[in-house]
Amino acid sequence: MAIVTNGNPLTTALLQPGWTVVADGFGLNTSTTVYKVDTTFDIDAFVVKGSAHPDAAYSYLKLDKWKVSWDTLDIATLTVDYVGIDPTFNDGHRTNPNTSSANGLTAENITSHPNFFTAASGYGGTPLAGLPGDFSGAYNDSTLGPLVTVISATTGKPVVVPSCEGNYGACFETGQGGRFIGFVDPAYPDVYGKTQYLARTTTYSGVCYYDDASFVQALYLLLGKATATNEWGASFPLIPAWGPIGSGTNGNQNLLSQINVEEYGSLFKVMYEIRYSVEGWPPDVYINI
Repeated sequence: MAIVTNGNPLTTALLQPGWTVVADGFGLNTSTTVYKVDTTFDIDAFVVKGSAHPDAAYSYLKLDKWKVSWDTLDIATLTVDYVGIDPTFNDGHRTNPNTSSANGLTAENITSHPNFFTAASGYGGTPLAGLPGDFSGAYNDSTLGPLVTVISATTGKPVVVPSCEGNYGACFETGQGGRFIGFVDPAYPDVYGKTQYLARTTTYSGVCYYDDASFVQALYLLLGKATATNEWGASFPLIPAWGPIGSGTNGNQNLLSQINVEEYGSLFKVMYEIRYSVEGWPPDVYINI
């Protein structure tokens, strides 16, 4: 029996009622729309990536992806996803950052401890090792550490000498420091034999969307730079209001440590990481802005 056609011939895509718009609260809006079309309809010409949403009020939403199901009676169902930045957020150029934080402890070399060479507030007693200046200009010869081979300052030849020792049995290659050998005095069991300690670490992970590649290119140039505020320039406020900001004893506290980018519709999805240091990131190693 031949198909009898009534009503709309569906030679153009017919938008179905019930289409949705979802706002994520940070400025990213997405929409899913469903169309009915005749199976002879040129779908590829209709679903052009980046084309505008069919409703004029949401024309800032651009086509991202689509799927089609081939139904009975020569009818196809076309489902299209659109994505865009709400124009009430930052004039539609970027979303607000959606950021989470991970906090914990990680193993670090003991020589990087803030109380290793000089006294740091909050820690008891003297520095773990101290400086040569704390010992009349040179660490004392050690009776517990290994013998070491050094180049004689007078003969220029290798000589075997005792290693040297600071506070808590902190053993070094020479009286002026050099290679740290370890803690060699068992009278201090809390540090004896230890070369690492658990340092606190805070990492932010976030997502932000931009409408132009120039934002992404500018953000690339800020990778590896530290700030004392919640932003890396006016276009990149990446730290939420609840995140700590400022400068520590060594430098600015927040370092932009990772940037990953992918295209999402006509937008650029930026996934970033920030490393926080309470002592700060020293400007002789990391650019502070």
